[in-house]
Amino acid sequence: MNVYDSARMADVLAPQGYAPVDSPDDADMVILNTCHIREKAAEKVYSELGRIRQIRDRRAALGRTTVIAVAGCVAQAEGQEMRVRAPFVDIVLGPQTYHRLPEMVARTTRAGGVVATDFPVETKFDELPEASAPQGPSAFLTVQEGCDKFCTFCVVPYTRGAEFSRPAAQIIAEAKKLVAQGSVEITLLGQNVNAYRGPAPGGPGPDGERWGLARLIRALAEIGGLARIRYTTSHPRDMDDALIAAHGEVAALMPFLHLPLQSGADRILAAMNRGYRAGDYLALVERLRRARPELALSSDFIVGFPGETEADFQATLELVRAVNYAQAFSFKYSPRPGTPAALAEDQVPEEAKTERLHRLQALLWGQQLRFNRSKVGATIPVLLEKAGRHPGQLVGRSPWLQPVYLEASAAGLGRIVEVSVRAATLNSLSGRLVAPVMEDAAA
Repeated sequence: MNVYDSARMADVLAPQGYAPVDSPDDADMVILNTCHIREKAAEKVYSELGRIRQIRDRRAALGRTTVIAVAGCVAQAEGQEMRVRAPFVDIVLGPQTYHRLPEMVARTTRAGGVVATDFPVETKFDELPEASAPQGPSAFLTVQEGCDKFCTFCVVPYTRGAEFSRPAAQIIAEAKKLVAQGSVEITLLGQNVNAYRGPAPGGPGPDGERWGLARLIRALAEIGGLARIRYTTSHPRDMDDALIAAHGEVAALMPFLHLPLQSGADRILAAMNRGYRAGDYLALVERLRRARPELALSSDFIVGFPGETEADFQATLELVRAVNYAQAFSFKYSPRPGTPAALAEDQVPEEAKTERLHRLQALLWGQQLRFNRSKVGATIPVLLEKAGRHPGQLVGRSPWLQPVYLEASAAGLGRIVEVSVRAATLNSLSGRLVAPVMEDAAA
């Protein structure tokens, strides 16, 4: 979602004469688009700001002006503190107010001093212009923002606000434009993307008929030229019957689902306010795999949540073995200011968190490697997205989101080709084209 939001900020600034550059040293304005989900990410903002301040000082010595802006969730959560810790920042704005960026730039360049939003609750999608820059073969499209779940470890409800879904007609129109610009695959984005409940095209208004994510996916699948659809991030509580059925019935919906679990212990899931038990999650996985047998799953895990015992952690390991993930993200619990879990007295010692994380990652990485190796010898469709590190090499994605490296001409970019998989590592596949890429579609 930050990639999508960064592109939209570039869009709103384009009419003011701004265009992206490759290095901050060449920038008249530097925008840090920030994430507050973990402490390390938030602290990195201040470290990066120190480096950018040095760049601004060097440019100032040459008579060049540099505007520094901080956008996103750290700005939303720490706007007041940021003015104290980094008073040289010119603009501070939250994730719902990107459409106000041109006005804020004008104000800071005209009057000087810090310009900060008051972080109002706004619907930015009603204010932002249509996306203009092509995203390439694989594109992101935000359909939903915010969260109403209030997990006790998470800052998203406080930084992104309540759940909001864009109108389906608006999403379909943007998807058609992306496809016209060359996108073959679209990933639908949202903090809880499967909580999507958007007004239907031609519906009677915000209180009228609403589509769920499954209906939206089926409508998008009808767009000519859109071959692949993905969505992230989903919540187990919002996997309804219609969405499970779509996984089995919509060919364009890729057989890969990110379904965060966080913990395999019922006691910890309750403390996290996740709203499901381990058995509920396993039953959901079974239903999904019945609908789409080749479906691969990824997940998120938090190790060392307050009060987690060794028995709780063992329950997580057991559930991981039962599900057998193709990929997963795992982290040590990081207290976020303002969340209930940060105030818990039974914090887990850092050494225990680290040791448990190593054990969990060893199990997850073993599963990921076995899944990748299971594709060796198979022929799979790969969407070629970009040039690789070596001459004559392209990189694409399998239906299961694995990076695939192969030798092919640049004429293959943006196409789905058949690839015979020859080798697998923990993080990628490599193979060769089953048939050479023709220079043009007519050929």
